[in-house]
Amino acid sequence: MSVERIFDEYGHFKRFQACLYFAAVFQAIACGIHYLASVFLVETPNFVSIVPGNITDVLYGNATGSTLESILPLIKPAGGPLVVRTSEGEQWELSQCSCDLRIAPQNFTYDFNGNKTTKECSGNFVYDRSEVYQSIVTDWDLVCEKEWLAKLCQPTFMLGVLVGAVLFGDIADRFGRVKIMMLTSLCQFGFGVAVAFSLNYYFFVVLRFLLAMVSSGYLVVVFVYVTEFTGSKVRTWTSMHIHAAFAVGIMVVALTGYLVRVWWIYQIILSVCTSPFLLFCWKFPETPFYLMAKGRYKETQALLDMIARFNGLECRLKAEDLLEPAKLENGKPLLEKEGEENPAQSEKKLSFLDLFGSWRMVGRTCTVWAIWFIGSLGYYVFSLGSVNLGGNQYINLFLAGAVELPSYLIGCFAMDRIGRKKTCAPALILAGVACMLIIVVPADINALAVALSMIGKFAVAIAFGLIYLYSCELYPTVIRSLAVGTGSMMCRVGSVVAPFCVYLADVWVYLPQLIVGILAFIIGVLTLLLPETLGKPLPSTLEEAEALGRDPSKKKSATDKDAEDGMELSKHEAKA
Repeated sequence: MSVERIFDEYGHFKRFQACLYFAAVFQAIACGIHYLASVFLVETPNFVSIVPGNITDVLYGNATGSTLESILPLIKPAGGPLVVRTSEGEQWELSQCSCDLRIAPQNFTYDFNGNKTTKECSGNFVYDRSEVYQSIVTDWDLVCEKEWLAKLCQPTFMLGVLVGAVLFGDIADRFGRVKIMMLTSLCQFGFGVAVAFSLNYYFFVVLRFLLAMVSSGYLVVVFVYVTEFTGSKVRTWTSMHIHAAFAVGIMVVALTGYLVRVWWIYQIILSVCTSPFLLFCWKFPETPFYLMAKGRYKETQALLDMIARFNGLECRLKAEDLLEPAKLENGKPLLEKEGEENPAQSEKKLSFLDLFGSWRMVGRTCTVWAIWFIGSLGYYVFSLGSVNLGGNQYINLFLAGAVELPSYLIGCFAMDRIGRKKTCAPALILAGVACMLIIVVPADINALAVALSMIGKFAVAIAFGLIYLYSCELYPTVIRSLAVGTGSMMCRVGSVVAPFCVYLADVWVYLPQLIVGILAFIIGVLTLLLPETLGKPLPSTLEEAEALGRDPSKKKSATDKDAEDGMELSKHEAKA
């Protein structure tokens, strides 16, 4: 008997579980929103440093105007400076972070071959408001020598994601899943709205860090929550499609960014998108696994009655039916003595070195960690970097979220039919090939570059979604939580590195995708060396885990040989 019996009696995914699942996953949309919101929060529009005096004429190539605002939308990234004339007759060449004063110009023309005096920017700038009316960059002038502050926003957010995953995962095991889901949901709303009213950059970064912690905490806990409320027959699907809700959040960011061009209004709208969840999350029940583990049998029985009524079934299951038989004899657990006699085994359960217990396990662990890393790195590079691919940045980001939805459907089908390894390895190799093909795309064909990038995101999303389950199946019970925990840490490292990788687009617009592509291809080939776990029972011991993927015929022949040696030995002993 075990808690899993609940699903055999009352259904693996009936009305009760479905309602809880979709309500809990609905709030996961907020996590996708806040993770990617910085794409437009810290957007830097065209800008130039301005000079004292009233500007009367402006030149940019063949374009002329009387104000900077009328010409700024025409500036190209690789173009020349703006030439302006003031009411005092001075002529200046304006760049983003410097101003050149022309010495004794004869005519007001764009090209000038005479002497110039260069002055550093005064800290005053004019921004192009046609695309981005107001961002934190334009509000706090995070350009030139302050540009690094704007670029630091997303890495600090991802650092908060790492801290939140470690912190709230442990707290949820101590105090319950529901309490942490309620706390993190409430804090997501509170910190999300508070970010919009940040008085300065430093308040903004601190509030975003706290927002990252609670968003990551919710995402970690909801994954456990829905897993413990759905049966094994649908667990692959339910766990994979939490990521689909995250992708919907990315699409919401793109749509809201297109409609709202003022950052603080944009932030408020994003924060209230999932606020209805706060009205009913306090009605969520605790999971049966947690209640039974804590010995809260009366609450477990009340939950069983509720599930039966909601699913329209007769309540014939009792809480004591879910206990292991050893725990029922005389009302005392019989496993205590065993634990006292064999302390080494429980100590071994927490040993980090068991992940590297043999050369076979060393290769497996390094490969699994690499998949976690490239899955996270590729996911966020494709998402954050989609706005740099050319064309309409809002459509690009929307597509980056939309391509994930079919990827999880295809990933689930493939995992259950052709296997975990045969799904993960081709997905990573496809991502690598698609990204490396971007090199040969002509600069004027943006649509093809975007299409290849979306193929890469599609493939990486498959690998990123399945590695959670694959990691559980590759390691034995004694170190399974440790294996998934360390893999998740590598995942967070990838998310912290991703923004810095995206900034390499300043060197070459496709360089981030190229780096991800090369790494994905190499790791995809290494994944082919992992054992297949489809249809195989979860390993309980290190020996069973190491035996995964070994040739059964070799194993059988070795066993036969041992048997023959034993028989020969018996014959000699009998003769003696």
